Amino acid sequence: MVFPPIQFSGPCKGPVEIKAIGATIRAPPELARFKSDEWILFEHIDRLTMIGGTFDGQGHEAWKNPKCGDNDNCHLPVNLKFSLVKNSLLKDVTSLNSKFFHMSLHGCDNTNLDHITAVAPADSDNTDGVHIKHVNGLNITNSNIKTGDDCVSIGDGSKNVHLEKLTCGPGHGISIGSLGKYANEKPVQGIWVKNCTITGTSNGVRIKTWRNSPPGTATDIHFDDIIMNNVGNPILIDQEYCASRNCKKAGAPSKVKIWNVSFKKIRGTSATKVALKIACSQGIPCDNIEVSDINLTYKGAKEGGAAISECSNVKPKVIVDTYRCVMQHQYNDLESRAENSKE
Repeated sequence: MVFPPIQFSGPCKGPVEIKAIGATIRAPPELARFKSDEWILFEHIDRLTMIGGTFDGQGHEAWKNPKCGDNDNCHLPVNLKFSLVKNSLLKDVTSLNSKFFHMSLHGCDNTNLDHITAVAPADSDNTDGVHIKHVNGLNITNSNIKTGDDCVSIGDGSKNVHLEKLTCGPGHGISIGSLGKYANEKPVQGIWVKNCTITGTSNGVRIKTWRNSPPGTATDIHFDDIIMNNVGNPILIDQEYCASRNCKKAGAPSKVKIWNVSFKKIRGTSATKVALKIACSQGIPCDNIEVSDINLTYKGAKEGGAAISECSNVKPKVIVDTYRCVMQHQYNDLESRAENSKE
């Protein structure tokens, strides 16, 4: 029997409340039983309240088939997909072992996620904890995400997003992007990540855009009060992102403009020697990038020495006694600018 997605579709005449406290719902493990890209879908609902419940995607078969997404007859379903669900609350919801993203939110304005848990093994592909896109007004708080990919991935068209008191890891960290893969992507504006702890991830907090991208913008992005525990690339802006084998590292630079970004009060340990890397577009340099009150220690046993930082194609906003960058291209280094600011 083919197992279709479970769909809860509006519009509804009034608020909708779903309580699944103490319940565990398991998806079929077989990929062949899915004919769409979601397992449980909520769409076109205003004022949804969803409290409790554990949703086990039983995704082990999917993780063994990384090429499934290229096969029209094979679908990798999201555990919980929310499309145009607005003015809503999701609380105490747990997602386990999703075959693909744990939660996907598209067009979900004015929505709150509180005490969300997402768990999958560190080697599970594409199991982002929460993926968001085209939202205006979203809060994710007091949540614990341990997956094989981004804890939270923020796509184009995301505005006024607040992440606070999250624990993240393992996985790939908290990411803005990747941006610039497609034409006509909507701007990203107003992202705040605050008071989070990231442990054992391949990246910490990052903004990533594709090389040779169409034009786009990402602005007013702020990372504040973050603890890093043995994190690779704790602070990263990567405008040379290239995740495909067919992507050419050389060629036209990214056309996504990044400005008004701050990294403040970030401390802990880095698993890589370069603890802070800001690699902006050679064609459209980053503007007004603030780095202050950074205290990251390199814990690698082989290379030794202190953690270092590297920056290129960036117009920085210098704060005295900030974490200093080694500027590699056309702009002066932060150290000399900081010294001048003291005079």
